[in-house]
Amino acid sequence: MEVQHRSLQKEVGLTLATSLVIGTVIGSGIFMKPGKVIEYAGDSTLALWAWIVGGLITLASGLTIAEVGTQIPKTGGLYVYLEEVYGKVWGFLAGWVQSVIYGPEVIGALGLYFGSLLVHLFGWGAAWKLPIAVGTVLLLAVVNSLGTRYGGFVQTAATLGKLVPIALIAVFGMWKGNGQIWGADSGVTTEISFGAAVLATLWAYDGWMLVGFMAGEMKNPAKVLPRAIIGGLLVVTLAYLSVNVALLHLLPASEIVRLGENAAGAAASHLFGEWGGRLISVGILVSIFGCLNGKILAFPRVPFAMAERGHLPGSRWLSRIHAAYGTPVAAILSQAVIAVILMVVSNPDHLSELAIFSVYLFYILAFVALFILRRRQGGRPRAYSVPLYPIVPLFAIAGSLYILASTLLTNPGNTLAALAITLLGLPFFRRGQRKEAALRGEPVRANR
Repeated sequence: MEVQHRSLQKEVGLTLATSLVIGTVIGSGIFMKPGKVIEYAGDSTLALWAWIVGGLITLASGLTIAEVGTQIPKTGGLYVYLEEVYGKVWGFLAGWVQSVIYGPEVIGALGLYFGSLLVHLFGWGAAWKLPIAVGTVLLLAVVNSLGTRYGGFVQTAATLGKLVPIALIAVFGMWKGNGQIWGADSGVTTEISFGAAVLATLWAYDGWMLVGFMAGEMKNPAKVLPRAIIGGLLVVTLAYLSVNVALLHLLPASEIVRLGENAAGAAASHLFGEWGGRLISVGILVSIFGCLNGKILAFPRVPFAMAERGHLPGSRWLSRIHAAYGTPVAAILSQAVIAVILMVVSNPDHLSELAIFSVYLFYILAFVALFILRRRQGGRPRAYSVPLYPIVPLFAIAGSLYILASTLLTNPGNTLAALAITLLGLPFFRRGQRKEAALRGEPVRANR
């Protein structure tokens, strides 16, 4: 395989960037979370408000990062933002979590879920689940290695495909259903927690920041990035609310809670008969496939950006770009290989939960970075400014702090484990710093 070091091609336009936001956010959560949100909220009214609040937090976060991203239009997203504002240590730790744990674990989890659903749909033996999952991840890694335009085509097509079953449930559910939407009791006696309900929606909204990883490959990031984030998140929020209202129109709230992740299939069967359930199964598969493709398209840009700066073991290899296709093929391969290993030997869902605490810690730092960048910039004009400043970024910070506090209270063991895994990256950072200092004949400076 012929590779060399050169600049990434700028092939990402508004359509691909917007479909990347939609495709990486809408995965399986829209079908799996409605029952859990109603259960935590206690009734349908609070559940719908939880989806609205979750969407507002996500939108505020996206609007804030859009300004940060246009001021730092470089490939790497969160990793690059924190490095530019806070120094190399914080940038490295953010990139470490995303490169070694969060990215590969999310890819692995989606691959395994896709394999499980495909096996169930066709009635194949359970032994086929892992080979299908691994094959799907490797296939999409190859597709995205052939060029951004090919991975982008898959992303755009899958995004359009996943919106079809969502639209069918939303439109026909609100048209033909006559169930109680507001004030319907969940039918469970567990402790009511609006906070847990909002938290559940935020997991479904996760993935919106991935488009920032590719800012360096955008044709005009100052215009494309904010439009893609805002437009994509508005579509996602509307889709989530529409599906939830349609489900409540078709099924009692208590039934949605009881059915859990099968509620969408039951609603489709109610609308379209036996083949409706099959249609939704196919829709979920398309949804996960598109989400998985979006992760494989975006996640490798983090280790690539880190490797370009020599911050990871094997950086010379990881920073290579394919001579013919102009893609970070080595970084893509590394993410796929780690994901496959984790799919074979571990439970990706559990390990990704360990990383989420650390990811949201870095999200807060990125939101705070906006205030620092504005102070540094002074009164100079900006290509994009977050609306309603400083209310919107402060709302994003408050929402993320809420996630950290809720996670710490509900699962302290996993949060401490996530912090430990994050700190394990420091020895690698120090090693890289010593090598750089030795080459320059200078003492080690952690933040320079």
